[in-house]
Amino acid sequence: MGLPLDGVRILAVEQYGAGPFGTQFLSDQGAEVIKIENPNAGGDYARSVGPHFFTEEHSQFFHSFNRNKKSLTLDISRPEGQEILHDLVKTADAVASNARGDVPAKLGLIYEDLKKFNPKVVCAHLSAYGREGSRAAWPGFDYLMQAEAGYFSLTGELGTPPTRMGLSIVDLMTGLGLAYSVSIGVLNARETGIGRDLDVSLFDMALFNLCYSGTWFLNTGVVQQREARSGHPSLVPCALYTTKDDWIFLMCNKEKFWPVLCHAIGQPEWGDDPRFVSFEERLKNRKLIQDLLDGELKKKTTSEWLDIFAGSVPAAPLHDIKGALENPFVIERGRVQTLEIEGYGEAQFLDTPIKSGDPTPTNPAPTLGQHTENLLLDLGYDENQITKLRSSKII
Repeated sequence: MGLPLDGVRILAVEQYGAGPFGTQFLSDQGAEVIKIENPNAGGDYARSVGPHFFTEEHSQFFHSFNRNKKSLTLDISRPEGQEILHDLVKTADAVASNARGDVPAKLGLIYEDLKKFNPKVVCAHLSAYGREGSRAAWPGFDYLMQAEAGYFSLTGELGTPPTRMGLSIVDLMTGLGLAYSVSIGVLNARETGIGRDLDVSLFDMALFNLCYSGTWFLNTGVVQQREARSGHPSLVPCALYTTKDDWIFLMCNKEKFWPVLCHAIGQPEWGDDPRFVSFEERLKNRKLIQDLLDGELKKKTTSEWLDIFAGSVPAAPLHDIKGALENPFVIERGRVQTLEIEGYGEAQFLDTPIKSGDPTPTNPAPTLGQHTENLLLDLGYDENQITKLRSSKII
């Protein structure tokens, strides 16, 4: 059938993590993502982000966000660069950017500036705090958003210092929001013939992720705090429990799972105990249930309990990164992809989580400006023009 986004062309004025993560969702599904990089600034500065490199020119960080893309070096801050950008816009479905909120307008990346060249073009913007308002010109990063949006107050164990989520979750989710914005924008533009601006910001996504905790506060004034052992705020048992050799996370988030768990651990009578008969009652007796479960679960190892619970009681082992990636289920699911990197050889990456029926393309992240000449030739520029543009550092 071909990949879902075959034939879609996206110009990506992007750098670092959030924006590239989003457009990689699109390139993995067949979109032609043309990464526009400033030749006078070394391109996307993620190219030099360590500490791990495949070769001197190949940052593992950069490769994690940029497979299946093309790289075009172009200084769009100069008039000659703008002319080339406009020629590209005529051929594109969307322009995706991630920059400080005041930058897209300065660089002519908004719909008002580009619609004259292509009325159907979609301009999707990812910024820290939005393109309007008092913080439009502010720089911003993931951990700042986690701090201001309350994540530090929800993460970690009771009695420990405020703690951020271990991954750059706001960057990653906002990148996915950018991919979603591009997709819905292009869908609408193909139906109506008219493009638009779409915006997503790190701050707005971080706040939106509060979801039901935010609803609880807005409507009842409840300020959710951390729970012991990373427990659920209202559902019990849903937390870490101790086994003979380690930890195990149980997540009995439907009423039917509590009696199933009780039978599995050899205590069927707990399933009918009036103290534990409902979520409401179990919440009142959270600490008692923790002590009872710890006592039973310590009789076997985590691995033994997982074999017993398999498919009947929602449970998971507690892995570090090594354990997570060496998990046999990861291999079964084919979650690791192998790409060939010039000068290095085979390298492994996590494959896209979206299965479309066709394999994910296996093009490694492009070298800086790798596709510049071919893209310009396709636009009708000749060799002499390209040489002049290169000598004047436009490309």
